[in-house]
Amino acid sequence: MSESRPDPEAVLRGLEWTVLRRLDGYLQGDYRTLFRGFGLDLADLREYQAHDDVRHIDWNVTARLQIPYVRQYNEDREITAWFLLDMSPSMDFGSEGKTKRQVLTDFTATLARLLTRHGNRVGALIYGGDVDTVIPAATGRRHVLHIVNELITRPELPKSPATDLSALLRAALGIIHSRSFVFLVSDFVSAPGWDGPLNMLGQRHEILAVRPFDPLEVEIPPLGLFVMQDSETGEQVFVDTADRGFRKRFAQAAEQREVLVREGLNRAGVDTLEISTQDDLVDSILRFADLRKRRFGGKFAGAPAHVGAAGTTGAAQ
Repeated sequence: MSESRPDPEAVLRGLEWTVLRRLDGYLQGDYRTLFRGFGLDLADLREYQAHDDVRHIDWNVTARLQIPYVRQYNEDREITAWFLLDMSPSMDFGSEGKTKRQVLTDFTATLARLLTRHGNRVGALIYGGDVDTVIPAATGRRHVLHIVNELITRPELPKSPATDLSALLRAALGIIHSRSFVFLVSDFVSAPGWDGPLNMLGQRHEILAVRPFDPLEVEIPPLGLFVMQDSETGEQVFVDTADRGFRKRFAQAAEQREVLVREGLNRAGVDTLEISTQDDLVDSILRFADLRKRRFGGKFAGAPAHVGAAGTTGAAQ
């Protein structure tokens, strides 16, 4: 990444003029459709339907009546959202001029501003080897600027042992007490074992895993001879990408990593939004809206028709 860093005000203002203005048109001002089903107060019980979240099943009533019943909740008047942000070295990877870290920053700034301009509160936990920054939940544009400033002024981390997302998730368990909407933004290049703490976090909060990725992490084109470097450890290896055998082995290894990540997310019962460094951010957020529609059976203005595998949307299917 370049040594010169953008001004936080310029970054946020640019997103407000481009991304948020376009979202207003698609959502027709009803931003809360993005968070349908979020609530605390028990309102009623009814029979389970195909689109219902299994986490809302009332097992006591189900056992008595021998028919699945789900709890219905009144939506909160206000939403508290937390962004769990993975700023480990692998997030600095990207191609064609955009990194996964920039995707994280733009997504976080957009959703945080969308929420705070309607009076909701947002907070952030930032991980970079450990959880070194906690920004308490608050509202207002100035607060979003504070979060954006923390993200764009952080220096690139030196190479280190593998990231451990479990530390970020365990910190969230101790810090986020009231029911919240949690965005876990990470590429999930991590030591294993994070699915357990993620499952525990999901018992109380609504969670969306947001996975920035770059196409070159999935498939390498025949670019000839060059040096590849591990983003986390700094280890380098000289490779010949013109070799079909190498490209095939690389794709297989990438697929194996992908399977492990998706299995972990499925075990934790977490929905996933995948965003490529080449994606349009508005399209990505509308995929999120479509994910919520499928989850809760509501109607979302402007949601795109294409959706990937169950529980996951994005290009890397």
